Amino acid sequence: MATTKPRWFVSGDLNGFFGLVVDNLSILGFISAALIGIFGMPADVVFQRMFPGTAFGVLVGNLIYTVMARRLAARTGRDDVTAMPLGLDAPTSIGMALLVLGPAFVAFKLGGMGDDAAAIATWQLGAASLVVMGVLKFVLSFFGDAVTRIAPRAALLGSIAGIALVLMGFLPLVETFRSPVVGFVTLGLLLYVLFAKGRLPVRLPGVLVAFLVGTALYYGLGLAGLGAPGFALPRGAALHVAIPWPSLAFVEGLPSTVPYLPLLLPFGLLMVVGGINVSESARAAGDDYRTRDILLAEAFATLVAGFCGGVAQTTPYIGQPAYKHMGARSGYTLLTGLFVGIGGMLGVISGLVQWLPLAVLAPIIVYVAIDITVQAFQATPQKHAAAMVLGFLPSVAYLVAIKAGNPAWIAPEQFARLATTVDGHGLPELAVILALGNGFIITSMLWISTVVAMIDGRLLRAAGCLLVAAALALFGLIHSVDPRGGIYLPWELQGLPAAVMGQFVGAYVALAVVMGLLSLQKQE
Repeated sequence: MATTKPRWFVSGDLNGFFGLVVDNLSILGFISAALIGIFGMPADVVFQRMFPGTAFGVLVGNLIYTVMARRLAARTGRDDVTAMPLGLDAPTSIGMALLVLGPAFVAFKLGGMGDDAAAIATWQLGAASLVVMGVLKFVLSFFGDAVTRIAPRAALLGSIAGIALVLMGFLPLVETFRSPVVGFVTLGLLLYVLFAKGRLPVRLPGVLVAFLVGTALYYGLGLAGLGAPGFALPRGAALHVAIPWPSLAFVEGLPSTVPYLPLLLPFGLLMVVGGINVSESARAAGDDYRTRDILLAEAFATLVAGFCGGVAQTTPYIGQPAYKHMGARSGYTLLTGLFVGIGGMLGVISGLVQWLPLAVLAPIIVYVAIDITVQAFQATPQKHAAAMVLGFLPSVAYLVAIKAGNPAWIAPEQFARLATTVDGHGLPELAVILALGNGFIITSMLWISTVVAMIDGRLLRAAGCLLVAAALALFGLIHSVDPRGGIYLPWELQGLPAAVMGQFVGAYVALAVVMGLLSLQKQE
């Protein structure tokens, strides 16, 4: 077997580096916009306490994945192994900002704390939340390989393709077109250099050229008065060194996590499921990482971030095949980890988050979403395509729930009315959307597994998948009737929530019975 030592850097690592950095910057940008802009949290707490530890988790995780890639390359004698990308998870980071940290900050203030004291208490809660989720992910990591042996590839890839197309594709596409000239030109250049493999007149990485052109357009058009409405130069921010030393800040926040456990535990569980899926995605692309190792490394990075004051959990990104197509190997994760981690300590990341326009950051996420979706169909049997398409739909429900839950769109009183008013045509439409969206990754996997079993003629297996879904729905692990997605004991529910839960559980059981009866037929 060849034993050629893999190179530390290749030209494709620069494209991968810029793409992965932008993914992380966009999520950090959303967290800061939500906490500072929506909830009014002091900026210095966000940038100097929350961001350094969060960025340090990205550093640790990417360093581990870099080592894993180089070991795989050395073991197989290949020079085309691509490291698993790691960064901040978009869905749970959004959930942490909007459902945990922001409301907790408001609650601490209502309890009599000043802005600064409430912000510090919120930071401690965020760090404790990461430790809780990290411990859960560490324990569940040892069961990842078993899941990959049980679940069909269509379920593992189709569930993340739904996330990619609906959440990673559509939401960033909206941000892209909020400044249409800037966003569309940036997106078009990325598609040209990454999908079409087109040539540029300059010898620079294509992703970097796209960002430079987009940023120049944004500020050039904006300063000339030709940009999208609302253009304004960001305020200059001084660099502040903030070393994320390990501390016991999370210990003080642990008691405050108790009311949020129904949210935090599903957040951690979803990352384990997502990690299993991305491991299968990388395997389909040719890089056979052990699922348990991917999950353990990610759990360790989350724990480190929590111990150091981070507030957003890390995850292996679902775009590993996209980075492979860019030509990235193992150098891009090393560069990303060092840049994000050290930049978070020096205040560079905070400055970039304020200066890079979302219309330039968003298109790279759109590209990754397209590539993931294409790979899901290419790497699974054609006959299972219909099952994967069905699995996209819970992600649509989650998307609608995110937008409907925004108080700037629908007033909380109107939201509550829409979710509880029965109009004579079945369950309230909004209640159904919320239930379909809660636990959407696991729902998608179970739906796809069920239909794949039907297609393959394994009807008892389909019935088993449906009964598992019924059991999970009973406790809110999927189809939670809590608008925030929390879990519960079914006998504690009353009224409409109990009815919604009962109807969903009954639906799964009824179809499982039908599949069981159909399995009794003589096979042709």
